[in-house]
Amino acid sequence: MSYGSPGPGDQQGQGWGQQQPTGPGWGAPPPPRPPTRNTGKIVGFGCLGVLLLFVVLGVIGLVFGSGDDSPKDSGAVVEESTSKATPKETSGPEGDVKITKCEVDSTTSWPAAELLITNRSSKESTYFVNVEFVDNSGKRLGEASAGTSNLAPGQKAEETAQGLNEISVKIECKVTEVTRWAS
Repeated sequence: MSYGSPGPGDQQGQGWGQQQPTGPGWGAPPPPRPPTRNTGKIVGFGCLGVLLLFVVLGVIGLVFGSGDDSPKDSGAVVEESTSKATPKETSGPEGDVKITKCEVDSTTSWPAAELLITNRSSKESTYFVNVEFVDNSGKRLGEASAGTSNLAPGQKAEETAQGLNEISVKIECKVTEVTRWAS
């Protein structure tokens, strides 16, 4: 028996320090998996969940709404030139909102209504207020929204309903809808 030469039973080429054959299953990285359809399902169910959340919140808002059965009123009207006008008194959540200032910004030409929200209910409440901007003929020029959360009974909040469209005429601001719910 000599060292360095293969003997009987030894196989040529499979000694120490030689590389193993490569290929599937022999140290090569596994082939990439085909894409699964789970991503689409996850996105679809996520969107469905968000939609369902909005529906549930809407139903809760309708069920627990304003907490009173008084008829709705269109709200207060204040002209741009009148800064301390007295809005007419209304009942329900509409009566909790008063327009304190209505103007078009001279720099941006955007309309804005400054609001004073007073919680006249007996429960801590959240408010959502819609305002529209009209010209002297009553034509609607834009709209905006404002809101405040967790307002204690008797507490007041100053909010601004900021429109984002350019207006170049004198405007009036009208509260079109007030939604109040216990928070």
